[in-house]
Amino acid sequence: MGKTIFYEDRNFGGRSYECSADCADLHSYFSRCNSLRVESGNWMLYEHTNYKGHQYYLRRGEYPDYQRWMGYNDSIRSCRMIPEYRGTFRIRLYEKSDFGGQMMDFTDDCPNVYDRFHFNDIDSCNVFEGHWIFYEEPNYRGRQYYLRPGEYKRYSDWGAMSPRIGSFRRIGIF
Repeated sequence: MGKTIFYEDRNFGGRSYECSADCADLHSYFSRCNSLRVESGNWMLYEHTNYKGHQYYLRRGEYPDYQRWMGYNDSIRSCRMIPEYRGTFRIRLYEKSDFGGQMMDFTDDCPNVYDRFHFNDIDSCNVFEGHWIFYEEPNYRGRQYYLRPGEYKRYSDWGAMSPRIGSFRRIGIF
């Protein structure tokens, strides 16, 4: 079980809200989020309600202002706890939508998609096992996208505005 405490002001000030489960709409609990503490578990935070908008992966720790979690602003409107996972990891990436074009399977983190796959556009994927985060830039930088087991027929299915993926890693490993 995880626990995160959201604070309206920087440095853990102002109104706060404790959360220990997925929440599709945090707006009624606080109007802005400028700091937070992840007391346990791994979490994805979302800029908009219903798990939409910019996504931010956070581990246990203190984040005294939104820039510490690479936030673009103080808007956090939904969150998801990432379940603990001890199994194997496997993902299949495709060059084109609807699982078309070249494909490649991965069971490990990839700090540079272009070096391994020879292109950056990933239009679809199938997550067979484990939980993963895609990053727009190499070396785990830029916008983040959380993928749970399942089929993603096009990049918009994981919340991206373009198919550009620079790196990805496994998450939920304890």
